[in-house]
Amino acid sequence: MQTNLFVCCLLLLCSALGEAATRKPKKQPVPDAGSTAKAEPEAEAPAPQVKTLARGWGDSIEWIQTYEEALAKSRETRKPLMVIHHLEDCPFSQELKKAFAADAMAQKLASEDFIMLNVVHPVADENQSPDGFYVPRVMFVDPSMTVRTDLAGRYSNRLYAYEAGDIPELITNMKKAKILLHTEL
Repeated sequence: MQTNLFVCCLLLLCSALGEAATRKPKKQPVPDAGSTAKAEPEAEAPAPQVKTLARGWGDSIEWIQTYEEALAKSRETRKPLMVIHHLEDCPFSQELKKAFAADAMAQKLASEDFIMLNVVHPVADENQSPDGFYVPRVMFVDPSMTVRTDLAGRYSNRLYAYEAGDIPELITNMKKAKILLHTEL
């Protein structure tokens, strides 16, 4: 019972953080040009960080921008699609991202054998959330556009969830997605 309560609280927290991250910041008032008030010297702004499609999941991987583009590229190249659902402010997503980016085998498989997409907003395909909208969640889609619900993680209450320590399980499912692809198509 406590585990379910903990998971519910965690999902609510990640959801709230995701909503807060998507809100637009309020505009700061602009001082009037004719104002006699002494202007404060502007603090030097930090150099803007370039946001890439990798979002920290692996810069050597070719990432696709949208789910629709990823599906089309999967069909065209006959490679499976791996979709990573995550939130920038979710601590579990951050830990999984670090573990995934640090694992050489995961990076190699992702860059050579998959069409890769990581999303911070829900996709329109309801098949991408067969058991809920929790994060992090990893789904595989074969080139026939079938979501591979048979390639699940080790958790019975969040079938497609992976934690930082679950990278070996994720790699196993990546290999299965690749092998099943070649035997079924």
